[in-house]
Amino acid sequence: MMSHREYGYKYEEKKLSQINRAAAKHPKHNLFGNVLDAWLENSRNRWKASSYVRYYNHIQNHIKPALGACPLSNISSDTLNDFAAKMLKTGKRNANGGLSIKTVRDIMVVIKSALKYASNEDLQIDVNFRLNLPRERMKEIRVLSRNEQVRLEQYLRANIDLCKLGILLCLYTGLRIGELCALKWADISLGEKTLIVSRTMQRMQLLETDSVTKTKVVETSPKSDSSARAIPIPDCLLEKLDLFRAKHPAAYFLTGAPNQYIEPRAYQNKFKIYMKEAEIKDANFHALRHTFATRCIEVGFDVKSLSEILGHANVNITLNRYVHPSMDLKRTNMNKLQYFN
Repeated sequence: MMSHREYGYKYEEKKLSQINRAAAKHPKHNLFGNVLDAWLENSRNRWKASSYVRYYNHIQNHIKPALGACPLSNISSDTLNDFAAKMLKTGKRNANGGLSIKTVRDIMVVIKSALKYASNEDLQIDVNFRLNLPRERMKEIRVLSRNEQVRLEQYLRANIDLCKLGILLCLYTGLRIGELCALKWADISLGEKTLIVSRTMQRMQLLETDSVTKTKVVETSPKSDSSARAIPIPDCLLEKLDLFRAKHPAAYFLTGAPNQYIEPRAYQNKFKIYMKEAEIKDANFHALRHTFATRCIEVGFDVKSLSEILGHANVNITLNRYVHPSMDLKRTNMNKLQYFN
C-alpha cells in the first residue's frame, strides 16, 4: 500500500506533468506574466474603466515584477504566501515600507482570478491556495460630534453659497463626494422632495503612453447597482435648495452652470478649508457620510431604510462600516433597562 507521503509525491508529479503538457500546447501561457496579460485583456470589457486601471496597476506595479517570469508550474501556496509577506513588509514602490493588508488582499484577488482564467483555458492549475494573511485592523472612523456638527452648520449657513450648500446636502443625505460633484439640478425634484443618484465623478489615470496628460476627469455610472438610488430630501434643506436652484436643469449642482464642474479632489480641498475656518479637527470628506449614518441611527432610523439611502448592497455593510453609536446613545439605551419588580 502507498504511504500518504508517497501518494503526495505521485500526485505532485502527475499535476506538474499535466501543467507542463498544457503549457506546451499554450506556449504564450507558459509564464504567469503572460497569463496575467491574457486575463486582463479578456476581461476588460466586463469592467468599469476605473476597475481596469486598478487591476492593471496591481499587475504592473506589484505582481509582474515579482511573479511575472515565474512558470505556472511553480505557482503554489508557498510561492503566493511568500509574495504576500514581502508585499506587507516592503511592497511600496519606493521600498519605504509595506502595503496595507487590504491592498494585498486586493492583489491576491487579481492573482486568483488570473489563475482561474488559466484553469478555464485548460491549463491544469490548482486555484485553491491556502493564503495566510493577517486580519485587517479596523481603522478608526472619524464621525463629527454633535458639537462639531453644530459649529460646521453654523459656519456654512452664515455665508452660504453653492459649495457650502453641498456640504449641508451631504450631511443630510449621505452622498459620496463623487456623487455630489456629478449631481445636476435636473436630478433634484423639490416638488417630490427627492434627488436621484445616477452618476459619479472621479479623476482617472490614463494608461495610453502617448497621452499629454496622465489623468482625466470622467463621469460614470455609480459605484455599484445599488448605488443608483432615489434619496428623500429632508424638509430643512428645501428652502435653501429653492433659493439656489439653477435655471438650467443641466447645470451642475455645485456650480450652477452646465459646462462647469468641480472635481472631487478640488472639492475635498474646499472642505478642508471650511473645517479649518470653522475650527474643527481635520477630517476627510467621507466623514460626512459616516456622520449622516450615525445621526440617522441616533434618531431611530430603521437600518434597512438607511442602507438603501446610503446605496449599500446589504444591511451588513451599513451595520459594520457606517453605524457608530455615540456614548450618549449607548447610555440612553442602557438606561432603558429597569429592575424587574
